[in-house]
Amino acid sequence: MLPHDLIATARKLATIGEVGAPKQSDLKRAQSTVYYAMFHAICRNCADTLVGKIKTPSRSQGAWNQAYRAVNHAHAKKQCMQTPSLSFPDAIQDFANLFTASQEKRHKADYDPSFSLTRRDVLTEIESAAVAIARFQKAPRKDRTAFAVWTVAQYRRD
Repeated sequence: MLPHDLIATARKLATIGEVGAPKQSDLKRAQSTVYYAMFHAICRNCADTLVGKIKTPSRSQGAWNQAYRAVNHAHAKKQCMQTPSLSFPDAIQDFANLFTASQEKRHKADYDPSFSLTRRDVLTEIESAAVAIARFQKAPRKDRTAFAVWTVAQYRRD
C-alpha cells in the first residue's frame, strides 16, 4: 500500500457529506487510516532501504515482501518512543513522534465507543501525517536505513 493513497482515502472519509455534521464512523475510519498511512510508510521504508527500492531482476521480491511485513505495530511504537535518545534527523524524529501519537488515536478511534472526533481535528491529523511522511521520505537514506533497522530489529545490549 502506498502511504499517499491512504492519506487520500483518509481525506475522502473526512470530507464525506461536507454539509452538516459528519458521521463519527467516517471520522474514526479516517483517523485509523491516517495511522495506517504512517505504518505503511515505515513498512515501505524497511523494504526499500534494506532490500532495494527499484524492482530489478537482482532484487528478491520475497525478501522485499518479508522486510515489508517484518514491522510489528507494538515494537515499532516502542522503538519510536525511544528515538529522542538517538541522533536521528528532525524529519525522522518528528515522524516517529507523530507515529506514536497516531497509533494511540487509532486505538481510541477503533476501540473506544465514547471517543468522538471533529472534522477539523481529523483534517489537521491528515495534513500533519502527509507532511511528516513527505519529510521522512526525503530524509537521508543512511538515516532511513538506520531507522528501518531500529524499527524491526530487537535491540541487544550484549
